[in-house]
Amino acid sequence: MNLALPALVPALPALGAAATLAVGKKAPGLARPLAIVPVAVSAVLALVVALQLGTGQALDAATRLTPTGGPDIALALHLDGFSSLISVLVGLVATCVQVYSTAYLRKDPRYPSYAALVSLFTAAMFLVVYSGDLIVLLVGWEVMGICSYFLIGHHWETEDARSASLKAFLVTKLGDVPFLFGIFLLGADAGSFRIPDVLAAATDGRLGHPTLIALLLLAGVAGKSAQFPLHTWLPDAMAGPTPVSALIHAATMVAAGIYLVARLLPVFLLSGAALVVLAVMAAVTMIGSALCALAQDDLKRVLAYSTVGQLGYMAGALATGDREASVFHLVSHGAFKALLFLAAGVVIHAAHTNSISAMSRIPGLRKRVPDAYWTMGIALVALVGLPPFSGFFSKEAVLTAAEHAANGEALTNGLGPASAVPEAAGWIVLISAGLTALLTAAYATRLFLVSFHSPQAAGASQAAVPQAVASAAGHEADAPYSPELDEADPTTAEPPAMRWPLWVLAIPTMGFGVAGLRSDWLPALLDGGSLRPSAVTAVIGTGLAVVGVLAAYGAWHSATARLATGRPAPADAGRVPEQAGAPIAEVIVADPGRTLLGPLFGPARHGFGVDRLYHALFVRPVTAAARLVRFLDREVVETYVRGSGASANLLGRAVRLAQTGNAQTYLSALLAGVVLLAVLVAV
Repeated sequence: MNLALPALVPALPALGAAATLAVGKKAPGLARPLAIVPVAVSAVLALVVALQLGTGQALDAATRLTPTGGPDIALALHLDGFSSLISVLVGLVATCVQVYSTAYLRKDPRYPSYAALVSLFTAAMFLVVYSGDLIVLLVGWEVMGICSYFLIGHHWETEDARSASLKAFLVTKLGDVPFLFGIFLLGADAGSFRIPDVLAAATDGRLGHPTLIALLLLAGVAGKSAQFPLHTWLPDAMAGPTPVSALIHAATMVAAGIYLVARLLPVFLLSGAALVVLAVMAAVTMIGSALCALAQDDLKRVLAYSTVGQLGYMAGALATGDREASVFHLVSHGAFKALLFLAAGVVIHAAHTNSISAMSRIPGLRKRVPDAYWTMGIALVALVGLPPFSGFFSKEAVLTAAEHAANGEALTNGLGPASAVPEAAGWIVLISAGLTALLTAAYATRLFLVSFHSPQAAGASQAAVPQAVASAAGHEADAPYSPELDEADPTTAEPPAMRWPLWVLAIPTMGFGVAGLRSDWLPALLDGGSLRPSAVTAVIGTGLAVVGVLAAYGAWHSATARLATGRPAPADAGRVPEQAGAPIAEVIVADPGRTLLGPLFGPARHGFGVDRLYHALFVRPVTAAARLVRFLDREVVETYVRGSGASANLLGRAVRLAQTGNAQTYLSALLAGVVLLAVLVAV
């Protein structure tokens, strides 16, 4: 293979970003081609590289960048089936996002800088995927972090966007600090930062501190991939433009942490304690985020919590020792989650609000956005994990991996012995993943029914299509809401650039799952293990999903029946909810989430108070310390500085009084001084 091809994959989007920043303001007409073409070409090249590499092959190439006095830093390339598969996903999603953004942000004056950052974001993820050196991988890792800060805060004129971008940056950096130490310790133990050398050292048992290394790396993964306890930044990040949410959630930032653990899984298999920690982290993340998603009113926050939970599935698969199942679900999830976010953007464009309570009052919404309606339905079925869509096969692969690990037969596929995975990790993942499958089906069904099939909207006049009917009853004034500036006119139909990417992403959402059925297809590209679901987990997993769907439908049907027979129709018609703040007056009257969660609904809506806990434990003490430092600086340190300046000023004034310009006075003072000295000497 010509090494220029894989080198161009991350280089082209980076060059496109630089060109867009350079000429975007002066020649706005060039911004869109410069945003789309380099990313699209990189996507094609990533596919060509994957095809040329083939299955069961790996390619390593490196050139030393600099000596360090210890392990050298090399510009290294490491290609195998995992990197090939994920690079194709990144290229596909990034291209769809760039095309979609040309219409979604077509009137945005800051579009050139936005497009450049998306291209740079894509280049950084390509660098992470292709890098064969941990230090170079760290560069891409951190570039993604700074790009996410700017993209989430794209609408910096709003307080929500500013605070969300700062929160994302600080929370992820909190994980990156121990992550950095983990990389340094790993390189010191292995004697190299090259990934093949690190894996060889892990296989030979030459790592001196595997548990400490794994736990330090997991801190960075928890931040980047939004796992408990560093998950709180991701729901708030919905204040950024919707296409950015699709890119972050589907193929770049949050996927990077999962990819890193999959790449370094032999290191983690050396520590059963680290695998149990990872399993517990995944279990808490899965169940907690699914409960939160069932209580949200903001469409994008539902999808954000959904992403957190699905990342928990991937982390759980890694905790059971099966990176094939994890990456299978990563790619499957990347397709249907990108589709969900882009379809949500179309719905928000038409409804002029993120609130599904407001959407439930818009007559004919599903007829207004037929492409988004059908593709979102397809993606939600894949999210639930019903056959024959891709989510079914990838979710069942995770459950199968957990089942084998629970029985002491972990599917490590030659990366380590099955005994390296504690059975406790398998049971934790298996039970939590099953419960999450039920909750996922419930919140996906709730989202679809409330947004598109409300009897209120069905009975309303079609003349009210551009408007939502607002209710003043029962909604918490501080309900979490992540608005973004609405760049669209809700009376204007969505342009083709916002519609055809949905159907492009719908293809892998429906068909990618079958790639895991034959051993000479997807498994041959990865580690060669089986990705077929076992009969037991397939029946149980699908059964739980069906129960979740039926439970949500039953609760919704019961609530709508009560509304139709006993509750008055909401008043105060004719107002479209503003995007500038939380929908204080909005309430989902027929909300199955309230029925299913009961007393947990309020806590789940507010993330079980984790943000408030962090605010009390960390934000307030840090703020108080900052105020103390400010007081000491201004009232103590500056007092001494001002005092020394004032003393010098007073001394100068005193000396100036003696400078009269009278020679007789000067001679008299001189004579007096001489006499005084003579007296002192004589005495």
